[in-house]
Amino acid sequence: MAKVESFTLDHTKVKAPYVRLIAQESGQQGDVISNFDLRLVQPNENAIPTAGLHTIEHLLAGLLRDRLDGVIDCSPFGCRTGFHLITWGTHDTETVAKALKGALTEIRDNIEWKDVQGTDKYSCGNFKDHSLFSAKEWSAEILDQGISSDPDERKLV
Repeated sequence: MAKVESFTLDHTKVKAPYVRLIAQESGQQGDVISNFDLRLVQPNENAIPTAGLHTIEHLLAGLLRDRLDGVIDCSPFGCRTGFHLITWGTHDTETVAKALKGALTEIRDNIEWKDVQGTDKYSCGNFKDHSLFSAKEWSAEILDQGISSDPDERKLV
């Protein structure tokens, strides 16, 4: 079985919240995609409840696209500690961290239920499992800790 980078990362040594570049890969046509670890809470110490994480996921889908060019996907980790962000091209971690900080600030300060896309049975496969209250609370807690663009140096944006 192929080795997956995320499963080789020592989760006991990371210090969340942070943005980390996992990999940049080039396709056969020369197109580059970048995979980022958007770690919001400390692994094995905390996990965002599913309803809040689900709402954050729906909001980041739009808010990160508003702030970064080339967003392909932003998907939650099964462990509920953060997200994979996949983009076309290259972005530095500071730019991504600033975009994430802006998106979480928007969630905390400005988002109302009417702003959350995909929350009915026609546009979401589990539409009953959302919590804007939880999304706002977790966004505030993450922002209070500061988001690092360099997990090794704990360089906050």
